[in-house]
Amino acid sequence: MTNPLAAGTLEGKRVLVTGSSRGIGADTVGYFAEAGAQVVINFRNKEARAVKLANAIRAAGGTALTVGADLTDAESVRSMLSVIETEFGGLDILVMNASGGMESGMAADYAMQLNRDAQVAVLRSALPLLGEGARVVFVTSHQAHFIETTPTMPEYEPVARSKRAGEDALRALIPELAAKGIEFVVVSGDMIEGTITATLLERSNPGALSLRKESAGRLYNVSEFAAEIALAAVEPVPAGNTRYVGDVSGFGA
Repeated sequence: MTNPLAAGTLEGKRVLVTGSSRGIGADTVGYFAEAGAQVVINFRNKEARAVKLANAIRAAGGTALTVGADLTDAESVRSMLSVIETEFGGLDILVMNASGGMESGMAADYAMQLNRDAQVAVLRSALPLLGEGARVVFVTSHQAHFIETTPTMPEYEPVARSKRAGEDALRALIPELAAKGIEFVVVSGDMIEGTITATLLERSNPGALSLRKESAGRLYNVSEFAAEIALAAVEPVPAGNTRYVGDVSGFGA
């Protein structure tokens, strides 16, 4: 897909995208880098993918930094932000893309730890690096954003509720962010073709993806959704601080 951001428009801007070694996060980082931004590729355990992406960005003339961090670990987050401060001096855009909760072998409350508690902790820890005019973008799904009014698949409900809890907790910080001159946007998208979440849902609930596609008319793919996230970081903040991507008619919007 063509980069929605014009070349050079983010020259000198410093960007962190959490969970960006693959998928939506990786494509989002790519768009930012192509537009001239200095990007931070964050990963939890996919270092090889992060390094490969960073090398590709550098080969194209861009600036990329790879920093591993478990967002549920406060010391790990502090270490990541310390590296960013040392290397870049601060941040202009923070995209909170990392999420989870459907992985096997994790604690029963892992979804809430990552999708609510860690999101708030990361933002609060990053505040000293975010100056006036900075933008924070939180990435979520329609299934999570509308969970209080529209039921979702049982397999996804714990994740959806934890994502909504994270969104609510972050929205509660909007007045504090505004006082510092920091803008906040939620990007809510439908099921995205080609993501790990869609794959896991399809595996546990065969036909889920095709049923949703039939209802929505079309589903965005990874690169298309990443383009919307990139635009959310630079375009005017929409009404209600929410940018909807894809059909929302089935969610009572």
